[in-house]
Amino acid sequence: MHDLARKQAELGEAVALSLSEARRLGASAAEADASFQNGFTVNVRLGEVDTVEYQRDRALGITVYFGQRKANASTADFKPQAVRDMVDKACTMARYTGEDFAAGLADPVEMARELPDLRLYHHWDLSPDEAIVLARDCESAGREVAGIANSEGAAVTSHDGVRVYGNTHGFIGGYPSSSHSLSCSLLAGQGDAMQRDYWYTTDRNPANLTAPAEVGRLAAQRTLARVGARQIDTRRAPVLFAAELSRGLFGALLGAISGGSQYRRASFLLDALGRSVFPQFISLTERPHLPGAMGSAAFDGDGVSTREQSFIAAGELRSYVLSSYSARRLGMRTTGNAGGVHNLVVESSDGATDFEGLLRRMGSGLLVTELMGQGVNGVTGDYSRGAGGFWIENGVLAYPVHEVTIAGNLADMFRGIVAVGSDVDRRSAIHSGSVLIDSMTIAGR
Repeated sequence: MHDLARKQAELGEAVALSLSEARRLGASAAEADASFQNGFTVNVRLGEVDTVEYQRDRALGITVYFGQRKANASTADFKPQAVRDMVDKACTMARYTGEDFAAGLADPVEMARELPDLRLYHHWDLSPDEAIVLARDCESAGREVAGIANSEGAAVTSHDGVRVYGNTHGFIGGYPSSSHSLSCSLLAGQGDAMQRDYWYTTDRNPANLTAPAEVGRLAAQRTLARVGARQIDTRRAPVLFAAELSRGLFGALLGAISGGSQYRRASFLLDALGRSVFPQFISLTERPHLPGAMGSAAFDGDGVSTREQSFIAAGELRSYVLSSYSARRLGMRTTGNAGGVHNLVVESSDGATDFEGLLRRMGSGLLVTELMGQGVNGVTGDYSRGAGGFWIENGVLAYPVHEVTIAGNLADMFRGIVAVGSDVDRRSAIHSGSVLIDSMTIAGR
């Protein structure tokens, strides 16, 4: 922590110098953001070290405003003269840019006044040699499971960092953070019938990571379950998105209700405020101050205080996801989401349903555990992606499925959600359980 505290002070000095220099050169307002990242990743395959990658990056960026004109510049050199040169370039460019009525800092009253300790930083006193041992243990545990034929390797990653943001309203804030992970990918079967799957664990606190041997065994179990996968005939049927994939559905929603998509008129949920877009039992709430969570933050990319708020309440769209810029473009107030959401929690008032309960409720249909491709159109809502998983009969797994495509329209898919599971995956900034949709087109043979 001592080194990051020193780095945070160094970043704060660079931000303060950037802002004062912007004022000296005539800028009416300015904001600066500085960051430092430090860490490493080790990859092991078949017990041998594949790669060891070190990362040590730092960056400083400035955005200056001359009335409604703006420009930005960046540097990785924190020497005072390099910082001054960066600000000078930004100021020179700003004088030649066009005016934008929405350009400018967030309103002073929106600035974060308190910066609570959200416990985002947990250093892992781990050397690369020790990380290699963990990766080997993880892969070895998976390869020891009968039926595993090969391995794509295991990886251990540990990163620490610190960020400082400031602007000419007098706001300056910063905090350290960490992120650690362990993953394993294995193969089973033979020839063209070979199947691959993986598992991973990630957390800000290394003490909360799943044990390496358990990650390896889970990767093996998932891989073996896919052996013998087949195609199915084209049909319409219920689809259950596993918890680790369901966040993608809500990520598509966030893109559609973002201020940028709305003011550009490029969203399948255009002007949807006040409309029911989900069944009444679904609510989506942002909880930015959850201690230690992957998406937690005390302020957004504009220095605006984050706050708990509902984007979807009882199925109805209550708010767009807005930065100060997109809010001005829409004549609204920022929601403190410059840079994205901070712990979007998907909630169901329809009662807690565990994963097995979702399978029983679906009866017969497709459980999706793998998605491929990027076939999501945010303008029309059309959804079409390659998928793999398991065919479910009478609420139990019948056989693995691969090489199919699932298709629908997001607006219909959202309205067609039957249940959200209690098996919540918290490994990202979107917390959701598995999601059961009443019907989608499944294209196979």
